[in-house]
Amino acid sequence: MTAPIVRVTRCSKWYGPVLGISDISWTLTGGVIGLLGPNGAGKSTLMKLAAGLIRPSRGTVEVFGQAPADSPEARRRIGYSPEHESSYDDLTGREFVRFLAHLAGVPKQDADGAAVTALDAMGMRGAMDRKIGGYSKGMRQRTKLAATIAHDPDLLILDEPLTGVDPIARAEIIDRIRKIAATGKCVIVSSHVLYEIEALTQTILVIYRGQVLADGDLFAIRRLIDHRPHRIRIVCDQPRVLAARLGAAAHVTKVEVEGTTIAAETNNPDACYDVIGEAVTDAGVKVEELTSPDNNLGAVFEYLTSDGNRHRARITE
Repeated sequence: MTAPIVRVTRCSKWYGPVLGISDISWTLTGGVIGLLGPNGAGKSTLMKLAAGLIRPSRGTVEVFGQAPADSPEARRRIGYSPEHESSYDDLTGREFVRFLAHLAGVPKQDADGAAVTALDAMGMRGAMDRKIGGYSKGMRQRTKLAATIAHDPDLLILDEPLTGVDPIARAEIIDRIRKIAATGKCVIVSSHVLYEIEALTQTILVIYRGQVLADGDLFAIRRLIDHRPHRIRIVCDQPRVLAARLGAAAHVTKVEVEGTTIAAETNNPDACYDVIGEAVTDAGVKVEELTSPDNNLGAVFEYLTSDGNRHRARITE
């Protein structure tokens, strides 16, 4: 069995009278995991605990088998990117990343090379000798991420790395985080923007009001709540033909046709997709669009956090 990279056991954190997280237990063995929740849910608290920046009020946190707040060895294997920026505008990107790489344990003679490599990996080589004060928001975020990876950590903790960046920069940063993860690094990335997490990983940890509501594979969690009607939208050239086939299926509970668009509800989405596929091959139906507003992170999050539905969906598969 793979040893956990992060193990959180019955962990709570208070800030005076304010509760950050409450009695969380969670184990991370590797890969990329999206930490999801609204602002104030406890995401940053959990990430700071894993980074060793704060200590739990109760319970334990272990990273690579050690308490990160007490272990310099464990912290050297962690790269942490905070949500809020704290760079030095008078430094160049290269100087800033080199300085932080050295603080993180890279020997002084190797720090400049590590900084250049990290900035290049984040697409900042061409601007690395310009002062940070002249950078755009996206350039600042990429420089901050370069500082996070410069000492070659095994665990990356990225708190809202896409906040405030434009769509082009967002796509570039997502692509670069994926490439870093592909090298075998473990990545914890948080966001309150659902599609950002969905673009990075299918493995999620949902935190709401300081507690874990769900963790595991997005689609496994979706299957867990598939007793709810699953909506599917189809745009095709023969809507009446396809609607008749869907209406004849026992698992389809509702079919509506408007122009070339079919809106169906089913309690067995896989079987419903089979019916659509058979209509394409047998009846020559040409499907132009096939979407499901329920088969995404937004639908799962809405269900888990809605009043009356809150429960923990623990997925182990």
